[in-house]
Amino acid sequence: MISRELEQTVNDHLAFQPAVALLGPRQVGKTTLAQAIAKTRPGAIFFDLEKPDDRAAFGFASRIFAQYRSQLVVLDEVQAMPGLFEELRPEIDAYRQPGRFLLLGSASGQLLRQARESLAGRLSSLSLYPITLSEYLQAQDGKAAEPGRWPLVTSQFWLSGGFPQSALAQTPAQSLLWRQQFIQSFVLNDLQQFGVNVPHEAMLRLWSMLAHLHGQVLNASQIGLALGGVSYHTVNRYIDILCDAFMVRRLMPYGANLASAL
Repeated sequence: MISRELEQTVNDHLAFQPAVALLGPRQVGKTTLAQAIAKTRPGAIFFDLEKPDDRAAFGFASRIFAQYRSQLVVLDEVQAMPGLFEELRPEIDAYRQPGRFLLLGSASGQLLRQARESLAGRLSSLSLYPITLSEYLQAQDGKAAEPGRWPLVTSQFWLSGGFPQSALAQTPAQSLLWRQQFIQSFVLNDLQQFGVNVPHEAMLRLWSMLAHLHGQVLNASQIGLALGGVSYHTVNRYIDILCDAFMVRRLMPYGANLASAL
């Protein structure tokens, strides 16, 4: 298991907030990190809300919450239950103790909108991104310190994309295969689970274009033309979807556009 630098931060927030939301893309290690935290807390209970049985149990959410008031309750893939925050608010108000809920989610936009409406002042939101270089090197058990090893390990890490299963694959070919399957699964399956209906071929082409434009100024109109005449509004909507799912990070301009402000 890769030791994540965010683990202490999550524990710090659980020490004073009733609920903590840990958000990030699928397969980035949220569940593994939550399980490591749960092991340090006696009696912690874990629910995966994408499993039908666990989701059905929350038809009686108030009963479950009352049963586990003295334990940490981990709720994985909370975007599968849009009304969950409305159930959590009265429970937290009735028994406001720190460290009660750890919520894991793979779609930031929907979750944060619900949190602002229902759990203001009761929830901390943290983001878990792909592993850092220091986390990766630590997982190599000191191999990076061997003479001539550092450049190989570093280049391998950047090519892997930072997802744990990709970064720790036995061979570059296995890492590439994992990434290809991950992208296909995300576009074909996960987006539909998030309620997004976008032609998967268009999304795959956009994803490839954004990868080639990494670190450059975004021109949505130009991308739209390359996609076959799609409007820049549609391109921005598709990019918003990828941002909400943590697959893309959009950096806003550092300075204001003074010309348009006049």
